[in-house]
Amino acid sequence: MKKLISLILAVCMLLSCVAALADVKETVTGAEALTHDELVALAQAETGNFVVYGNTSRIETAVTAFGELYNITVESSNLKDAEIYTKLEAEVNAGSGADMVMIQDGAQLTYAMEDGWLVNYVPASVKEFIGEDDLLPLVHQYINKLFIYNNLGEAVPAVKNVWELTDPAMKGNIIFKNPESEQVNMNFLIMLTGEEWSAKLAEAYKVWADKDIELGEYKNAGYKWIAEFLSNCTFGSSDTTIAEEVSQETAAGKIGLFVLSKLRSSSVLTDNLTVAQYDASANGYTVEPFAGFMYPMYALVSAAANRPYTAMLFIEYLMTAEGFGPWGKSIGAYSSNVQIPAKEGDLGIETWKATLVMEDPEYILDNGDEVRTFVSKYIQ
Repeated sequence: MKKLISLILAVCMLLSCVAALADVKETVTGAEALTHDELVALAQAETGNFVVYGNTSRIETAVTAFGELYNITVESSNLKDAEIYTKLEAEVNAGSGADMVMIQDGAQLTYAMEDGWLVNYVPASVKEFIGEDDLLPLVHQYINKLFIYNNLGEAVPAVKNVWELTDPAMKGNIIFKNPESEQVNMNFLIMLTGEEWSAKLAEAYKVWADKDIELGEYKNAGYKWIAEFLSNCTFGSSDTTIAEEVSQETAAGKIGLFVLSKLRSSSVLTDNLTVAQYDASANGYTVEPFAGFMYPMYALVSAAANRPYTAMLFIEYLMTAEGFGPWGKSIGAYSSNVQIPAKEGDLGIETWKATLVMEDPEYILDNGDEVRTFVSKYIQ
């Protein structure tokens, strides 16, 4: 009898959870045509703290300003992607949790949306200013990781072709965050094994070596570059520490692949650093076949939201120049809203899209396991 009661209670809880998730999705769908003023009124009628998760340190600044603007009590947590996905799963199963998330890693996000953990919302007030490819899921911004080198000494690694980084002379002079602990770095490597980028790498090899590439044991040029690049790398614990290390006066000959926006940090000696693509653009060329990679940051409503209208209002706020301010005040962050330009002194997002490796979640999902196994052999 006790087992039967427990089973009945479990089923009731599950049905209640499913109903709650359906309610959030229906609420979001029904709000797609709301005006800004209507959304504000509905958000301010909701009760309880507004809870946000983000994998960016600047989320706290944005949500605090939002709370002050609309007189809403807010909470925020700066978490790693894996932590956010774990918490989302638990909270959705419990039927209550965070209201909104900012998150990256499009491949993992695909699963989260298929499982119903997150709900997409595009504010009507900004929809016309966002590209079709950035609407589902909604891209809040793009972030780039670039080849940035120390410009001191006589052996400046002013890279023009990425195959230069496979030269045995570069061993120990390249710093990259371990892709086994940084999923966007792993996604970058996975993308290089695809038909498009492996072909471009083969062409770049011929320019660099003045001969056709010989693959030997490697499946294609992408795998060969990954193996030889990683063999020359040391692995930093964070992009911040990598930027700091590469910028030191004692780091002549070093080059890093890290987030451009880290140059905003007061602990980074920016005068000692040169962004490879900045240098290339100033001199009329580009780094072949890529100067780094770029990935999206998404803004979505949690299916476990207690304040769904507030979540939608915050997403609308984030897509404005004011809401993007915490990121837009420095280089290395690019709003998907075409009305918001890149920081003065930076290159525009269209230039970056043309010179950087971009994520394709479908390709990553289909090929990730094979590439991750391959990469693990070269992580020391």
